Amino acid sequence: MRRLTRFAPLLLSLSMLGLVAMLQAGEAGPFQTLRNLVFDAYQRWLPRVYEDVGVRIVDIDEASLQRLGQWPWPRPLVAELIERLNAAGARSIAFDVIFAEPDRTSPGSVFAPWLDRPEIAQLVRELPDHDGELARAIGAAAVITGFVLSNDPQDRDEPARKAGFALAGSGMPPRVSNFTGAIATLPALEAAAAGNGALNFIPGADGKIRRVPLMLRKGERLLPTLAAEVMRVTVGARGYQVRTSSPVMRIGSVQIPLTSSGEIWMHSARPVAERYLPAWRVLSNDFEGEGLDGAIVLIGTSAIGLRDLRMDAVSRIVPGVEVHAQAVEQLLGGHFLVRPDWALGAEILVASLVGLLVLSLVQFVGGFVGGAFALTAVGLAFAGSAYAFAERGLLLDPLSGSLGLLCVYLIGLLSRELIIERQRRWVQRAFASYVSTQLVEHLVRHPDQLKLGGERRECSFLFTDLSGFTPLMESLDPGALTALINDYLDGIVDIVFKHYGMVDRFVGDAVAVIFSAPVEQPDHRCRAVACAHDLDRFAEGFKAARVAEGIPFGSTRIGVHSGEVIIGNFGGRRLLDYRALGDPINTTARLESANKQLGTRVCISAETAAGCPGFEGRPVGELLLKGKRKVLLAYQPISSAGVDAEQLAGYRRAYALLADHDPEARSAFADLVRRDRSDGLSRFHLARLELGESGTRIVLPQK
Repeated sequence: MRRLTRFAPLLLSLSMLGLVAMLQAGEAGPFQTLRNLVFDAYQRWLPRVYEDVGVRIVDIDEASLQRLGQWPWPRPLVAELIERLNAAGARSIAFDVIFAEPDRTSPGSVFAPWLDRPEIAQLVRELPDHDGELARAIGAAAVITGFVLSNDPQDRDEPARKAGFALAGSGMPPRVSNFTGAIATLPALEAAAAGNGALNFIPGADGKIRRVPLMLRKGERLLPTLAAEVMRVTVGARGYQVRTSSPVMRIGSVQIPLTSSGEIWMHSARPVAERYLPAWRVLSNDFEGEGLDGAIVLIGTSAIGLRDLRMDAVSRIVPGVEVHAQAVEQLLGGHFLVRPDWALGAEILVASLVGLLVLSLVQFVGGFVGGAFALTAVGLAFAGSAYAFAERGLLLDPLSGSLGLLCVYLIGLLSRELIIERQRRWVQRAFASYVSTQLVEHLVRHPDQLKLGGERRECSFLFTDLSGFTPLMESLDPGALTALINDYLDGIVDIVFKHYGMVDRFVGDAVAVIFSAPVEQPDHRCRAVACAHDLDRFAEGFKAARVAEGIPFGSTRIGVHSGEVIIGNFGGRRLLDYRALGDPINTTARLESANKQLGTRVCISAETAAGCPGFEGRPVGELLLKGKRKVLLAYQPISSAGVDAEQLAGYRRAYALLADHDPEARSAFADLVRRDRSDGLSRFHLARLELGESGTRIVLPQK
């Protein structure tokens, strides 16, 4: 034991060295975040020098929307925009927008209700079709249309591929992002276009766009992105040549180094006014070309309401079209940032060798010498990395290895007291796994509040439950099920803690949450409502991702209610069981369960909603829950209803009729269901009315 204690620091240092090397080898996690910090800092300090290579952005900006009307514009107006750009000598024209639906202003769409009248039908046939006009304008110019790839099973389009891929290597690139669905531009417009590219970006975990893909996958089809298609059409290449080992893409005579995911690293230039031209200016009567002869034009939007704003590596908010434009500028200028295949291995090797040397110096010479050597090594690593970025465009990470080196040095320097301290912290972390982190931290700071007695307090409660859990258990093996549920619950708990809620307990896949405990929160109702919104968004996204993987994951039902309870430690002197007692808890559980019968995912009581200014929801009705004597008015939050403004207004009209026992309520809800079959709450009320019920009082006999 003594020998083990004596060599514990050495063993810990070696273990840390191995752990650092292992984490460095990972493509995700904390060390990837550290690499991004370094590379972002280099871009901030050394941005790409802007060189005018003829890339221009025609911006559908706020001024253009004010002058020309809201988006989408009538297709003849878009056709005129193309014709003017083509007449001005534009070399190619790319759209960072999708024309996925026919023009609603076309005669055929406007007069659709009257096409059964021969004279109207004849008139419509004589009038020009707006989409046809746009297709002709696209066909007369070098236009690149766009599409978006997704993993939504409802997106079933098949984008047209205008050029093929010649692959050299081991088949389909395995790490290129793969999607299952797509939203494409109308086939007639795609057919007339010279190119067709994906508009997708793959942002990092922090939402920043550091790399832009040049190719993506949809199943077994390899598809180009907008930047790649702009480059191909501009240089007149017939297709793409891709080498999958040491990935490289060739477009015409241009050779482009890629990441293993088929992307290029962005090296953004600072914003320049010369890159932009407002769309309204192109469509104005006095437009004379304004330097567009031979230019590559990308059409996109900077308008906030059209929601195409992105965050680049230096945290600038820029229009998505500018990201495409800067990528094209890099391709045309041959300016590439490269993280070589050998970079990661070299970083791990150097960090390991220097770490072993520092460890030896600390153990056998002294901490001062070891520390001086470590600081020198770190300084040289950063200087070399900065030089490689500035002069060679190489992305080499000095921070991950330096952090590992610091850890090795500190652990090697510490004595047996550190081992004891680490053991103490391990015990503390183990205890924290049984109760919420907030409760542990609060009680450590305020031990006087850890008392056996309780107190009356207004709290809000949130219960969740997962539908279809039994079939899920039967379809997965125990190991896979455990991992899946743990991932799901991790996401739930992260959101709860984000809103400073306390996880009261888990019951299988169900979670009970308390707000305003252990620390009193005056805004506990608003916290509970905001938490319910975020939980619903997370759960629906988690479900969609699992369903796309073929896993029958169900929806999450959420109930929220508020009321006075007794809260405190009810576990006696031997056990810490800090919880709440009172009728509001049972009511919350009933409210969560009521979702199953109501056709909703989230139900929030009026007691909670009344204390949350700005709350928006659809009234569900006056619920008489199982075992209760008093009715409870409940709401379905607008965010979880998934309805548009017209459906919402229609529901409120129908509910008013229902409250007045008006027979017209049945036809009003029938219209809502015909308009949107996914509106479960409207279907519930229609079913009640068809059974002869009326009014807003709803008896729920089931728990």
